[in-house]
Parts: sequence; structure tokens; C-alpha cells
Amino acid sequence: MAIAEDVVILDQKMNELIKKYEQYFIGLEKREPLQLMGEVEKLVRRYTGVPINNTMYKHRFTMLVARLNTYREHWNRILKLMEEGRYSRDRFISDLHLRQKDKPEKQQAQLSLAPAEPDIDRLVNEFREARKACNLPTENITRELVAATIEKQKPLLAAKLGTDHLAFRVVIENGKPKLKAGLRKH
Repeated sequence: MAIAEDVVILDQKMNELIKKYEQYFIGLEKREPLQLMGEVEKLVRRYTGVPINNTMYKHRFTMLVARLNTYREHWNRILKLMEEGRYSRDRFISDLHLRQKDKPEKQQAQLSLAPAEPDIDRLVNEFREARKACNLPTENITRELVAATIEKQKPLLAAKLGTDHLAFRVVIENGKPKLKAGLRKH
């Protein structure tokens, strides 16, 4: 084959290799695309050290080799992080997998309500104590009022923070107790 066809094939295989590695890193592919990497490296070795007379093909080949080297360094860095156990996949993908595991909405609703009940009781007690500390009345603070406030704010906070795993706490700001939400740490 001539350099013209090989540069086109190298470009196509490079694009495919990039896609395969991205799929591997997010968990869609189970194995690293080593065979495709070998094919790409074989094409690169074929023309490394061989003089290419056509300036356009020489430039294109050089740019593809530089691109491969850059991606290879990036992939090696990620693979090293994976081996050390420090690589966290994209948050969107991990949230997607979590949602797919808990697909039945009834089951998900039961799971979210069961652990939230003791949290609501704790929040009500903390909110009452905070209002007492600020010399504010506590008679109208009920469990239903706190639960309704939390349920009203949950969709907005989930959209803002990007997750449904929220933890609430009571804080005092400017002499008034408030409910604050944050990410739940498991």
C-alpha cells in the first residue's frame, strides 16, 4: 500500500482507538483495546524512519503520530490511576449506573423514606433547640412542617447539586436557624 492509503487508514484507526479507550474508561468496554493499539503502532512503525516525499502526507503522518503519543500518555496516566485505585469514573456515568440498579421507583421511594424518618426527627429536635437558643418560639415547629419544607426543596437542590443523596443540617445564620443541605457522605 502507498502512504496515501495508509495515512487515511491510520487516521480512521486512531479515531476508533480513541473511542474504544473512552468506552473502556467509562466502563462500557470490559477490556483495554490492545489489539487495535497494536495495529495502529504497526502502521506507525512502518513509516517511522522512511522518507516521505509528499509534504502533505508527511505533515499528516507526523501530526497523527504526535496525536497518538499525546493520547498514549493520557491513557497510561489513567491506567496507572486505575491500578492504584484512585481513578473515579465520570460522575454522570456512576449516577446512571446507580439509577439503573434501583430502577423500580417504588423500591427507590421506600429506600429513600425509610432512612429519612430518623433524620427528620433529629432535624426537628435540632431546629427546636436552635430556635430556643435564638429566643424564638418553638410551638409551631412540627415534624410535618419540617418534612414538607425538605420535600419542597429536594427537587431544586437535587437539580442544583446533581444528586439525590442529600443530607440536611441545622445552622444559625444572622441569629436565625436555617436548614442547610449538602451531599450525603457514605
